[in-house]
Amino acid sequence: MPVLDDLSGFEFEDVMEDVFRNLGYENVRQAERTADEGRDVLMEEVVDGTRRGVVVECKHTGTVGRPVVQKLHSAVATFEFDGPKRGMVATTGRFTGPATEYAERLRRNDDPYPIELIDGEDLREIADEIGLDLYNGRIEILCDETLRPYDPATSITAPVEEAFHDINNIESADLPPPHSQVTFRPVVAVTADTNAVFETSVGVVHRVNERSKFVVHAERGHPETASRDVSNLVLENRHATVDLDAEQFETLYDTIEERRFGQTQTEYKDWAVDRVRERHTTTVSYTGDNNVTYTKTCELKRSDVSVQSIEPVYVPQVRQTTDLLEYTYPYEYFAAGPSRVTTEDGIHRCVHCDTAGTNNDYTHCANCGSINCDSHIKTERLEGTPVCTGCAVTERFAFKTKYFYDEENRDAFREEYEAMPFYEKATENTPLAAGAAIVAVLVLLGVLISIGGLL
Repeated sequence: MPVLDDLSGFEFEDVMEDVFRNLGYENVRQAERTADEGRDVLMEEVVDGTRRGVVVECKHTGTVGRPVVQKLHSAVATFEFDGPKRGMVATTGRFTGPATEYAERLRRNDDPYPIELIDGEDLREIADEIGLDLYNGRIEILCDETLRPYDPATSITAPVEEAFHDINNIESADLPPPHSQVTFRPVVAVTADTNAVFETSVGVVHRVNERSKFVVHAERGHPETASRDVSNLVLENRHATVDLDAEQFETLYDTIEERRFGQTQTEYKDWAVDRVRERHTTTVSYTGDNNVTYTKTCELKRSDVSVQSIEPVYVPQVRQTTDLLEYTYPYEYFAAGPSRVTTEDGIHRCVHCDTAGTNNDYTHCANCGSINCDSHIKTERLEGTPVCTGCAVTERFAFKTKYFYDEENRDAFREEYEAMPFYEKATENTPLAAGAAIVAVLVLLGVLISIGGLL
């Protein structure tokens, strides 16, 4: 059977490890590659609430005879596992009659260590189920699930409306509908166990025993580890997915884009193993028996890292843009139902300077549509409403700059100003008027004191 012909025996074991993980077996890992003890892959399954150990022998050969099955039976019997055990032989070829007969006899006799046989034909069926490319050993990613792009209890515009709640001088109910775009971005959620011990002549100098969970952006190009916030969003909502049906969302979003997984599951597994190894590589110091301090670089072997699961899913990246007169405000986030991680917030940002973030106050200018920090918002003199320094028409009255929506408002106020009595004009510059009053009082006091002295 011309299946996986270009793979070595070890590479075939790698493939079968991925196959069994996709079939739902737990704690799938390869045995130490030392002497051939008849077991290549070790894993576990839960049957009727009982955890059972499974020992797998992988044979990348044309035929598998009875001696291989007998050897595996002995390996299962001696395998240390607290619970029932069974064996499995997987081959790209076929089993001889005696091999099949031996496995059948074990089953008929209710042997405590039964052996299951998986031949090339079985592999074909498994390949169709999990997306295994039989000619290159890669497991393609089959995924049609996505996190929810919006909270069904509200509306798709709720995040934008919530963001505008913080902006003064504009009501969310008065907002125009934003242009909404959703991009379904592929990611894989990786769970990997690391178990390694580093020893020298003085004993153990470093130990790693850790389970890692992280999320990888899995589009075309180089994989990239997602940020902590995005990873948490995916991991915490992985159970709450829906079918990725583009037609279902067409009535809700103006633009829909679905990106594809750029690599195979096998390639993402290899990439994840390398990242875990890099993260745990460290240099430690220890004191030898001669009281001399030494250093040792502890670098994990690939066999020290066991990938427990690679779960593909799409995470929606929603981009909504709101047009307010002369300005457009983007708001972008990764969504998972009511939860989201904001990646771009153009609403909490002054259009005139670098002030940004939710810790500042902002005011909307209804004259031009801008959102402004406190330094760039003024009060329109004629109407008493906010106007930004960017669009306002200005003129000085009573030596103080006044701000207007347009020249028409400025001219109207100029007429009012010219008709004011002098004392009312002075109130257009309160500090100046107050200063003048203080000076007048001081002068008057000085005059009175002078008159009193003369008397």
